[in-house]
This record gives sequence, C-alpha cells and structure tokens, in this order.
Amino acid sequence: MKNTHFLVAPNETEVQKTFHAAVIAHIDGKSALAIKDFHNQISEALQFPDYEGTTLEELDEMLNDLSWIGSKQIIIYISNSEDWLSKEKSREKILTIIDMLDATAEDWKWLDDEEGVDKKELRIIFQQSDRIQALLEEQEIVFGVL
Repeated sequence: MKNTHFLVAPNETEVQKTFHAAVIAHIDGKSALAIKDFHNQISEALQFPDYEGTTLEELDEMLNDLSWIGSKQIIIYISNSEDWLSKEKSREKILTIIDMLDATAEDWKWLDDEEGVDKKELRIIFQQSDRIQALLEEQEIVFGVL
C-alpha cells in the first residue's frame, strides 16, 4: 500500500481491517448522487457541529478543523463509488471536490504541532471502480490499492 491520501478498496471490511483504530466516516455513493447529497452525508458521517453548509468553501473549512474528532486517523470511505456524484452535471465540480480532498489531506499531513491543533491523518478511500480510478488519474492523483 502506497503512503497516499487516496486509496481504493474492494469493500469496507478491508478498510476496517487495515485501519482498525481509525474513525471511518462511511458515505454511500448511491445516496450521494449530487453535491448537495454529498454535503449532507459527509456532515452526518463526520458529525460536523452546527453545520448547515452548502458551499465547497464551508465544506473545506470543516474538513480543515476536525477538532471534535478524538482519533488521530480519519477515513472518509465512499462505497458504491461508481454512483458517487454521478448525477452532478458539472464534471469540473467533481474534480474540484477531489482536488479539495487531496489538498485538505495534504494540509493535515504538514500541520505544525505548534499551531495548537492536534494533527490528524486524513485518508479518502473509494470502493474500487473504474470511474473513480479514471477521475483520480485524470487529476494526476497518486492512489494506492488495499
């Protein structure tokens, strides 16, 4: 397994076995067909406090905080990834979300302990699908396979 922010996995069981100490925020791609659905699912899965956001900026802000989560290791697992954001009309918005997740995970990796925020390891794991792998490759995002 490569040391990357993005991984693809055959199923959630493999994710749980590999990252048994992590908080795993499960998002069902079949229920996150559009960005609004994704906002709702991720805010529930990560238990965003007082979050009613609908913009990517608000989502980015919450993902760059995560102070309410005690675990150092946080996994965003997207099952049924073939369907994830499949009803979204703008391919660019999907790629923007992927880029935002990548940048956020990278920011957490380089967080300076002196900033007064507990460092987290954020990974995004998709259930294996050709569509997701093609999107990651299109953005030149390195990903590992569980």
